[in-house]
Amino acid sequence: MKMKLYTVCMLVLGVCLMGAVFADTEEEDDDVQVEVEDDDVKPEKPKFVPPKIDKSVHFADSFDKKENFKRWTVSQAKKDGAEESVSKYDGKWQVEEPKDSAIEGDLGLVMKSKAKHHAVSSNLNKPFKFDGKPLIVQYEVRYQNGIDCGGGYIKLLSDDPLLDLQKFHDKTPYTIMFGPDKCGLDNKLHFIFRHKNPKTGEIEEKHAKKPTASLDTYFNDKKTHLYSLVVNPDNTYEVSVDGTVVNEGSLLEDFSPPVNPPKEIDDPNDKKPADWDEREKIADPDAEKPEDWDENEPEKIVDTEATKPEGWLENENKLVPDPDAEKPKDWDDEMDGEWEAPLIENPLCKDAPGCGKWEQPMIKNPKYKGKWRPPMVDNPNYQGVWKARRIPNPNFFEDLLPYQMNPINALGLELWSMNDEIVFDNFLITDDKVVAERWTEQTFNVKSAAEKASSGGVSCKSRCD
Repeated sequence: MKMKLYTVCMLVLGVCLMGAVFADTEEEDDDVQVEVEDDDVKPEKPKFVPPKIDKSVHFADSFDKKENFKRWTVSQAKKDGAEESVSKYDGKWQVEEPKDSAIEGDLGLVMKSKAKHHAVSSNLNKPFKFDGKPLIVQYEVRYQNGIDCGGGYIKLLSDDPLLDLQKFHDKTPYTIMFGPDKCGLDNKLHFIFRHKNPKTGEIEEKHAKKPTASLDTYFNDKKTHLYSLVVNPDNTYEVSVDGTVVNEGSLLEDFSPPVNPPKEIDDPNDKKPADWDEREKIADPDAEKPEDWDENEPEKIVDTEATKPEGWLENENKLVPDPDAEKPKDWDDEMDGEWEAPLIENPLCKDAPGCGKWEQPMIKNPKYKGKWRPPMVDNPNYQGVWKARRIPNPNFFEDLLPYQMNPINALGLELWSMNDEIVFDNFLITDDKVVAERWTEQTFNVKSAAEKASSGGVSCKSRCD
């Protein structure tokens, strides 16, 4: 009877404790809303919401519908100079939802092939003219399978009445090339613009200085990254990744080769005189080799005082046939030769000071002096390093507004890669920073938050809805 009463009391006590725990939890939930994710249950994916496109933009594509791909043209051209077997731009493109997408229904332009040439392009809604407003370009790249060697950059094709997107290839004139590129350990983030020489009309590529920030993570983490370029009317530029500036500077000062050539150059007709002496030091002409200097003494000699260490196993070889090795069953003596067991270290030599034939070691020769050379002294006839005289550069010009580039009328991707499944998404070309910021909030910021949530198990409802 006492035992039964004890059992009943313990059950009642347990129910009371559980009630207190749940009551405390409910009270805490009134103050702080915490979503606890089960380790085995992934957070619910947010659904894709197409970004609102401002009518003023020059180009915008979020690939919200597969049929929208009709605005793009897949090139039918061949790569100039390549072998016939690999010259075709036959790499495949597909608008689809990327694998492991963090947002349900979020499509992107996916490069499906590897080790092939790819080229696809689309006309802008209206040409971009460098007439006083900033050029703002941004788009997303995700290397789903990683990247070993290949490009992820875009080309902003020059406005030209002869431009035929079906014939888009590597030599099609472009105004700006921008975006990531990698091969092996060489990670790049290109910003190249083509500048027209006002004197000769020749076109020359100008390459921006290298970013100071490390780019490795953007190529290795298989996540979506946002690449942005701003070119301002005051000739400044800014390159960002995921909203962080990684390169900035001046079109006039931070490109190679520079936009403007030097005012003066070396005179190509000026020649160094035959008797010009550039030797700062010479061998002392008055020095003589000492009589006791022996150049025939060797650098090392045998240590005649050395003796063989006690316990040296002179009759044992350092390597011996492996006693446990067996002749392979498929070994054919006629085809493979006589079988011999592989050699291993002689176990008897393990604890011995040495095995095999002992020889006295070599030591430094105290008499060695080497070949005698006279000491170096100041050259009394030294005239310094010769330099050609400077003359005015006949090809000099001064372009103080390299910002005023050739107008842009199409966006193209002309790429080769050893990796497939590269995703491109949310292209934007505008001249309004507010529009670009709003586009980023609706696209990359939502996607980035969703990817972090799907990989870290943290709810993103506040950021993704």
